[in-house]
Amino acid sequence: MTKKQLSSRSTRKSLWKLLIILTLGACILGLFRISNSTSPRISPRISSQFYSGNPKIAFLFLARRHLPLDFLWQTFFENAVFANFSIYIHSEPGFVFDESSTRSSFFYNRQLSNSIKVGWGESSMIQAERLLLGAALEDPANRRFILLSDSCVPLYNFSYIYEYLMTSPKSFVDSFLDKKEGRYNPKMSPVIPKSKWRKGSQWIALVREHAEVVADDEIILPVFRKFCKRRPPVDVSKGKLNSKIQKQHNCIPDEHYVQTLLAMSDLEGELERRTVTYTSWNQSATKMETKGWHPFTFSYANAGPEQMQKIKDINHVYYETEFRTEWCSNNSTLVTCFLFARKFSKGAAMRLLSDGVVGRFDISTLLSNSEP
Repeated sequence: MTKKQLSSRSTRKSLWKLLIILTLGACILGLFRISNSTSPRISPRISSQFYSGNPKIAFLFLARRHLPLDFLWQTFFENAVFANFSIYIHSEPGFVFDESSTRSSFFYNRQLSNSIKVGWGESSMIQAERLLLGAALEDPANRRFILLSDSCVPLYNFSYIYEYLMTSPKSFVDSFLDKKEGRYNPKMSPVIPKSKWRKGSQWIALVREHAEVVADDEIILPVFRKFCKRRPPVDVSKGKLNSKIQKQHNCIPDEHYVQTLLAMSDLEGELERRTVTYTSWNQSATKMETKGWHPFTFSYANAGPEQMQKIKDINHVYYETEFRTEWCSNNSTLVTCFLFARKFSKGAAMRLLSDGVVGRFDISTLLSNSEP
């Protein structure tokens, strides 16, 4: 073979190598562009695996608009170690917590910037809960996550609640088998089998690992959005059409979602299957038939020391559908069941303060201030 032929052959090999390299480069660049165009960029959550700082409780307030009992929470947080808690509020979109809308500086600018419009009995309620959890999980110091309504009050001072929650390795989630009301929709199967369907109070207290499961769920939530919907209330103006409406499937998402999700994730063994937030339900058969089940609202008259002590003395909960008595325990030690209670009026909260339930308070300072 001549020197000229060898040179030509070497040149062709070099060109082929260059062509292969360029082709591979183009493919990799194409895949990168496709990936970027179809998947939104998500900032990774800060890992808390090796976090060794001061553990905090994240107080997650689910509010309609403002927090009417902010004056009570002001006293509660004043008696706390600032490094031991954080606050997040889901309010109506655009509402800002500042000196013009709240009496408590602890709530200034604690509202979520991505809040949504929430409707009772709709999946938007559980979406709001997930937004609160997602925001709180951005801080690796947050180790416990408590969901509270705008009518909730603490039954003890901060130090007691902090120790109660931090010494337990479990989440507190009211969860039981729902056999009576028929809220399970067979169309949820096979994603959600009936054996995993649970019911309970939406007022939960989660450890971080369980909060991540709820915030990151992309499998159970879409099924709830599609098949767990509240039946429209009776409308007299619709006449006979009401009978057809009342045959529709009826499901209240926030009373089932977290409980069912954790059951589906095989995490029930890591739960205290009860809530730490007390609710007194109207159980009158007559009223129930006409108005349905509603939580009792505490007023100034029925929020005295005796009534509060009765709540504090509760040490077990009975679940009729499971024939189960849940004795309230914390790390295998019997304890009182409830740390918070709802629904409390402004007058009831004032009485709690005057009686020194959450700390010393001069009611005259509140009465001299106007409603925000």
